[in-house]
Amino acid sequence: MTETIRRKAFIQMAGCATAGLLIPSIGFLSSDIKIKAVVFDAFPIFDPASIFKPINELVPAQAKQVIELWQAKQFSYQWLRGLANNYKNFLDIARDALDFALAQSKLRLSDKEKDLIMAGYDHMNIWPDVVPALQAIKKQGLTVSFLSNMTAKMLHRGIQNSNLSEFFDLIISTDEKHTYKPSREAYQMAVERLRLKKEEILFVPFAGWDQAGAKWFGYPTFWVNRSGSLLEDLDAKPDGSASTLNDLVEFIIMRNKG
Repeated sequence: MTETIRRKAFIQMAGCATAGLLIPSIGFLSSDIKIKAVVFDAFPIFDPASIFKPINELVPAQAKQVIELWQAKQFSYQWLRGLANNYKNFLDIARDALDFALAQSKLRLSDKEKDLIMAGYDHMNIWPDVVPALQAIKKQGLTVSFLSNMTAKMLHRGIQNSNLSEFFDLIISTDEKHTYKPSREAYQMAVERLRLKKEEILFVPFAGWDQAGAKWFGYPTFWVNRSGSLLEDLDAKPDGSASTLNDLVEFIIMRNKG
């Protein structure tokens, strides 16, 4: 799968209903090592469609092109800056990527209009299955955390706007160490902050590359593959995978059973 197609799959997800085709779960088996914490990437929780809404309203005819370029550049800028040790935080990179996407699309927007687009990150909506799943996970007595490339401020705002404060025990942003997933240093942050073995932390990614990075690091993973993407050919299969969080709860119960 090419980089462009992977990004298209990400964008197509933004308009999809959550009741997509279920991807068969892998490894619904008990383990001698029990899960003690569940660590989420941002997008199994937040629906990216809410971020893209201002673009669809401002430039409807070119929204698809702009969104695709914008997201592709955000990914590539993060990784390039990470490799070069030339850090900028998630929000600053998102603004740089937006400027590039607009220029590439030959669109001239005012600073006020660009600010409106960026404000999409201030109004992220959650997926419909999030609250019931988090309620069920907390009933299992597990610690719940974010580990995201977004800044802590962005994550806290999303939690507050969505009334999720009661569910999240910890917010971990890779911005704290000026790094980005999939670096090992980024994934190590959850081990350090939670004071658990990596085998006791279930990582829940949205993107295939994040699943692979977490698996390489040593986390058990449950891939919430809302877009129905193909598994990346990176020698890193998830322990479980499905299109919604409902199956995540079942996976945790079965994993810790026994």
